Amino acid sequence: MQKIEPNSPEAQSADLVANNIAKLRAMFPELLTETGNGAAINVDVLKSLVGDATAFDGDEKYGLNWHGKRKARQIALTPSTGTLRPCLEESVDWDTTQNLMIEGDNLEVLKLLQKSYGRDGGQVRVIYIDPPYNTGKDFVYSDDFKNNIENYQQLMGWRDKDGERISSLASLKNTEASGRFHTDWLNMIYPRLKLARTLLTADGVILVSIDEHEITNLRSVMDEVFGEENFLSCLTWEKGRKNDAKFFSNGHEYILVYAKSQIFLREKGTMWREEKPGAREIWDYYLELRATHGKDDKKIENELQVWFSALPKKHPSKKWSRYKRVDSYGPWRDDNISWPGGGGPTYDVLHPITAQPCKVPERGWVFSTWEEMKRRIDAGIIEFRADHTQPPLRKSHIRPIPLEVEFNEQEDDLDEEIPNDEDEEELATQVRGSYFYKQSQVSVKYLRTLFGKKVFNNPKDLDEIAKLVRYTTSDDPNAVVLDFFAGSGTTGEAVMRLNSQDDGNRRYILVQLPEPLDPKDKQQKVAAKYCEDIGKPLNIAELTKERLRKAGNAIKAEKPDWNGDAGVRVFKLDTSNIRPWNPKTNDLKSSLFEHLEHLEPSRTSDDVLYEILLKLGLDLCVPIEKREIAGKQVNSVGAGVLLACLDETIKASEVEALALGMVAWREEQGTVGDTTAVFRDSAFENDVAKSNLAAILEQHGIKQVRSL
Repeated sequence: MQKIEPNSPEAQSADLVANNIAKLRAMFPELLTETGNGAAINVDVLKSLVGDATAFDGDEKYGLNWHGKRKARQIALTPSTGTLRPCLEESVDWDTTQNLMIEGDNLEVLKLLQKSYGRDGGQVRVIYIDPPYNTGKDFVYSDDFKNNIENYQQLMGWRDKDGERISSLASLKNTEASGRFHTDWLNMIYPRLKLARTLLTADGVILVSIDEHEITNLRSVMDEVFGEENFLSCLTWEKGRKNDAKFFSNGHEYILVYAKSQIFLREKGTMWREEKPGAREIWDYYLELRATHGKDDKKIENELQVWFSALPKKHPSKKWSRYKRVDSYGPWRDDNISWPGGGGPTYDVLHPITAQPCKVPERGWVFSTWEEMKRRIDAGIIEFRADHTQPPLRKSHIRPIPLEVEFNEQEDDLDEEIPNDEDEEELATQVRGSYFYKQSQVSVKYLRTLFGKKVFNNPKDLDEIAKLVRYTTSDDPNAVVLDFFAGSGTTGEAVMRLNSQDDGNRRYILVQLPEPLDPKDKQQKVAAKYCEDIGKPLNIAELTKERLRKAGNAIKAEKPDWNGDAGVRVFKLDTSNIRPWNPKTNDLKSSLFEHLEHLEPSRTSDDVLYEILLKLGLDLCVPIEKREIAGKQVNSVGAGVLLACLDETIKASEVEALALGMVAWREEQGTVGDTTAVFRDSAFENDVAKSNLAAILEQHGIKQVRSL
């Protein structure tokens, strides 16, 4: 039984305007639009529908427009007033890991990452995000143009701008009844995508999961932000039929894929390929047979054919049963040796036994010259028939040798009109299709095993995300992968697992809002109780961090010989360590004295140091060494690129020893390029001490000296 509250619709008088709008919407759906005050009727559209000649299209423009778009664009361009504070106690392998988990509003975090990861044209190779789908149950709050950090802190503390406690998280959900249903979602996603684009490398790509609720709007927004010409694909992820549907079962989701520059990808010669499903099993069994039978290819072939015959029909290796011949390179199948489309070369190829020219294929030889053919014959990848009356066979191995790879790449560069049918499908690797099937319950069961409880209802599938990351980073084992709607942390675990499989050095950067978990909500109470049991705040970001820690331990337990990176550095979004000038108008004198210390008194030296890294555009995982010089702690960041002494007192008598010690340490490290030195402004005993230290450093080549 639902209790009727004072604000419930049932307790209100009839809304005549809303009723009228509802009636018009039923007759003419295209009339409805959204304004700053909610749902409204587009009068110009109404005029045109009833044949009013005064309606004209002079003001109409192509593209997606909505109320607040201009403001959303401004919000993306407004600098953040925040910082990221390090949380060593929540991290794993802090000193060595290159992985990042950042707790906070992703809009502000994306702004803060611009200098460090947007430099040199972008540092992030792949972005995968799974944003709210706008189903009417999603947590979507409005960004604040003037002070988004304060806005974020208020909402994460369950309080509104007046400091009043929010009675229920339901009030923060974007429901269709709000009248700004699509508008609020668009205002949320638009600035984040604009900021994300600048972080991508020139050959970077972004993949965005979505369902039918916002697929149309998202496609339009991404066309605008990334360029329609950079659209690569719309993947369809079939997850199973929903039997409770009334009309059609929408049991699938989409993944929109855009490049930062498709032209750059093409000029670079980028080709994404994935290993054929089942190919690895064939290769592994071949290795077993080779170990048993040595160089006896015939015995290996016989047993391999028996193995293929015994496979179930749906086994992925069954599809590749043509790889039943064997030579020293492994299993192979015969491939087309004729020129695609006809009109190929017709030079003589002598049979090794009859010494007669072999029959030339009707379309000519696939290799343009005799020299190219001879290279393959000498390498043993051309199989001659019993005599010259038939053309020889071209071998295609389950694991292509370099000559085969070289030719396959040349084939891809041929004219686009050349048919590319079954040959392309039967390469040892294949281009990925735009449709795939995977039930969602697999990921739910996996996380239940990892956590011991069902803390996430709809986590993304680990294997599928790993496949996408592997596919889009196949040519870059050191890629940076970003997910700023981290949720259950699937992307982070996918990166670690991929590295453990192929010895890659991919890095992840995850960002997750500490979205509060409501113990009274039946969908969230298990997760809330889990956080309570482990002594953590009740929010989703805590679950993200816990998943990363658990996953890292699980991978190391499964692969004890793997020495890769299973750690994570945790940071939290907060206000800047540098105090803003906010004087008391009625007592300016006391304000001046209070502001002699520019830094927030509650912050640590590490807090300040990492804000400096962000301000200077340095990687948050850059190596940092600490050394005591003249009784002061000095931090060397990036082998001397930054030297920071943030002690609270520096006496005039200590200046020379401190400065010369820093110079000597820089020389010891062999620092390449300029060095920036940073100190706490209020630490100096007097102005003479500050100017003397700067002068000594500048005399020895450290010319960029700053104070906070």
